[in-house]
Amino acid sequence: MFTVSILCCLAFFPPKKKFIDPANIDVSVKPGDNFFLYANGVWLKNNPVPASKTRWGSFDELREQSSQRVKGLLDAAAAKSSSDSSMQKIGDFYTSGMDSLTLEKSGYQPIKKDFDRIAEIKDINGILNEVAYQHVNGISNTLFSFSVDQDAKNVMRYIPQFSQGGSTLPDRDYYIKNDSRSTTVRNAYITHIQRSFELTGVDSNTARYYSDAVMRIETALAKSQFPRVDLRDPYKTYNIIAVEDFSTMTPVIEWKAMLKKLKIDKPVDSIVLNNREFFKTEDILLAALPVKDWKAYLAWNLLRNAQPLLSAAFVNEDFSFARILSGQKQQTPRWQRMSGLIDEELGDQVGKLYVSKYFKPAAKQRMQEMVNNLQQTFGSRIRQLDWMGAETKIKALEKLNAFTKKIAYPDKWQDYSGVVIASNNLVENVRSTSQWKYRKMVDRFGKPVDKSIWAMTPPTINAYYNPANNEIVFPAGILQFPFFDFDADDAVNYGGIAAVIGHEMTHGFDDQGRQYGADGNLRDWWTGQDAANFKKRTDEVVNQYDLMTVQDSIHINGKLTLGENLADFGGLAMAYEAFTHTKQFKENKKLDGFTPVQRFFLSWAQVWRSNILPEMEAQYILVDPHSPAKYRANVPPSNMDQWYEAFNVKQGDKMFRPADKRVKVW
Repeated sequence: MFTVSILCCLAFFPPKKKFIDPANIDVSVKPGDNFFLYANGVWLKNNPVPASKTRWGSFDELREQSSQRVKGLLDAAAAKSSSDSSMQKIGDFYTSGMDSLTLEKSGYQPIKKDFDRIAEIKDINGILNEVAYQHVNGISNTLFSFSVDQDAKNVMRYIPQFSQGGSTLPDRDYYIKNDSRSTTVRNAYITHIQRSFELTGVDSNTARYYSDAVMRIETALAKSQFPRVDLRDPYKTYNIIAVEDFSTMTPVIEWKAMLKKLKIDKPVDSIVLNNREFFKTEDILLAALPVKDWKAYLAWNLLRNAQPLLSAAFVNEDFSFARILSGQKQQTPRWQRMSGLIDEELGDQVGKLYVSKYFKPAAKQRMQEMVNNLQQTFGSRIRQLDWMGAETKIKALEKLNAFTKKIAYPDKWQDYSGVVIASNNLVENVRSTSQWKYRKMVDRFGKPVDKSIWAMTPPTINAYYNPANNEIVFPAGILQFPFFDFDADDAVNYGGIAAVIGHEMTHGFDDQGRQYGADGNLRDWWTGQDAANFKKRTDEVVNQYDLMTVQDSIHINGKLTLGENLADFGGLAMAYEAFTHTKQFKENKKLDGFTPVQRFFLSWAQVWRSNILPEMEAQYILVDPHSPAKYRANVPPSNMDQWYEAFNVKQGDKMFRPADKRVKVW
């Protein structure tokens, strides 16, 4: 490919891509004072958060590109009739979402029959019937969360599982804390509920009563929920109980009958709860509060889930509250909201088209080689650990070698033949896909466990580790620059995608993942001494992050973010060791003014370059198990001797950490 200059009429090739671009670096900042700002400072100044976003960085640039690609696929599907029913489905789905004229004419009529059904409820039994109806029809996880998933202590079987839920705000703290931000959010939420009901024709006094009732119920539920740190404890959240005993514990709810309402049509002996006290509180509330309050709560769950799919008045009201939480200035464009929605609802069909057009098969092979490389490196590091004994090492290596590796896209695609899609009814289309997914979930009860399922779609810019299947998964979307590029030097790819690979592998051995065995079952395979040695080191990691001040008095929660921080530590250290075996590292030649080791760490830092709105950042501190981008770029390198040597970091530099305070876990 070449470009022709109009001035001289000579063909020329575009300049070679700089994978570490000096133009992005702020040389006024010392690397040892703020490595994140040194590596990305000019880029950050030149790339403020767009009005329709809450943050903007490397991940967001790729997500923007991915959504543009998905849009192109959907536009093509919507523009023509197809004999392929799956293609027709995504085309019609997209058409229904983009048809603003029909949406405006419909107002809230697509959910009016649901409101009418709720209005007819007379008693608690009617309330429970509606709760089940909303679950089964994918309307909302009302009152609690429900799933049929692998039994953590016997992963070769599925078991019904009930978890705390029933609240709308991003975290329980918003309901119970009295700081100015939490109070502002609560007051705005009450107003938002009232305004939303008024849009359906409810008078202001009734709407106010409804909003107060919803807030009372959600606050009571939130007070009985586990904090997010407790939810990270797989033993605390694994409470297996006989169905009969569950019903005894909650006199108002007969769970055998509820399971039938939830479409579990096979006999159930026992279920798993993540929080016993939550369900006791829920039961007390059902008995104590008037039916009128519960009807308001049910109607709100219905309305808040449908709101983004209705006419502009509802969509705008939904955004008016969302912007208070996030600080976002403008709504995400409709096409982008719809392409994201369809990727979520019919992900395998979109993914099949995506990888066919945009993914190079050779990237899968190259990725497989790097995964194997990192796996060998991790094994070598485990063998050399000075804090772990031989007995635990054997089991750790057994788990490492048992990893299932999923790369780019599934081996088999989902069949959406049971989904009914119309070109003129967005709400019903979402309802149809949600019903299909729900039926697929509950139908697996009593069947063999299917380990081929992916939790992310191919266009997703992310990766994950699943402890129950002991698997690491890398969707096609993340296999591109700045994480990975065929033309990039090894330093860039190892500081990028290799560190991501190591990150996901380390999740199998972080504070949560280490509690699952090679077969995926939740069980203790550590000696007492080795577990104590591990905790001593991870406590040091917690302390490092607890000291990090993000905004004014807002600190990172070191316990909440421990798993991700450990994965960052392990992933970067592992990737560096693997990089030392490359030709580039051994030759040690500068490229674009940087040594190979400098390029490795700069690649890591540019992965995390990101601007974020302060409102969104404050929310993430409460709800996100990941540390903010700046600290992901800075803290792991500051615990590696090689980073100090590469950038001549000395005592007196702000990020300097004495050698005996540099934590090494994996």
